[in-house]
Amino acid sequence: MRIIPAIDIIDGKCVRLTKGDYSTKKIYNEHPLEVAKAFEAAGIKYLHVVDLDGAKASQIINYRVLEQIASKTSLKIDFGGGLKSNKDLEIAFNSGANQITGGSIAVKNSALFASWIKKYGADKVILGADFYPDTSGGKIATNGWQEESTLELIPFILRYQQQGISSVICTDISKDGMLSGPSFEVYKNILTSCTPDPSKVSLKLIASGGISVFDELPLLATMGCEGVIIGKAIYEKKISLKQLEQYILNN
Repeated sequence: MRIIPAIDIIDGKCVRLTKGDYSTKKIYNEHPLEVAKAFEAAGIKYLHVVDLDGAKASQIINYRVLEQIASKTSLKIDFGGGLKSNKDLEIAFNSGANQITGGSIAVKNSALFASWIKKYGADKVILGADFYPDTSGGKIATNGWQEESTLELIPFILRYQQQGISSVICTDISKDGMLSGPSFEVYKNILTSCTPDPSKVSLKLIASGGISVFDELPLLATMGCEGVIIGKAIYEKKISLKQLEQYILNN
């Protein structure tokens, strides 16, 4: 299972929110590159970068930060937040993104998102399935989690899986930044529902939201998650870079 730390950006700074609420912003470092270099020094190879200004503005904003991290580290970066047009996508890739994540666009302009999958391929385009939990499993949220759609989580993923998507970042918004543990049951349901052959995980599910302690990581790996995004648990020192370094070395 890939370890993928998160850097969320507002005004060019490394921040964290709670449940996607912009009023809860906490700045952890004014220089995201310093944070990225610390991850790289710990043997981490992947990075999840979210342009929170872009998510709110519906267009890419903090591409200069992406460019700086990409040019001064060897981290493979997946970038999301505000990618709403072909031009946004070109800017992201030209700024050094290895992959992009589309969430709101996959809800509001499915034809455009499908064209990105076709043009760039499933290894370059990730589906962002961010949800508010409910009795059906969850409803997809959009626009920096400011809006809730009527789309149900698992049918949403299945729909794009049929169109060629293989990688999905799935975030339980109710758990994001809460350090209360991830949505194990939801991830289990996704892996069961979206994998035709139970003996082989064809969906690359990346767990996100609520990661609180190191012991949760092996459990997610055993379930079949292909990756895990860790944010606040690192910044609040609930999980150390040393622990992540050892996990990477041993797996």
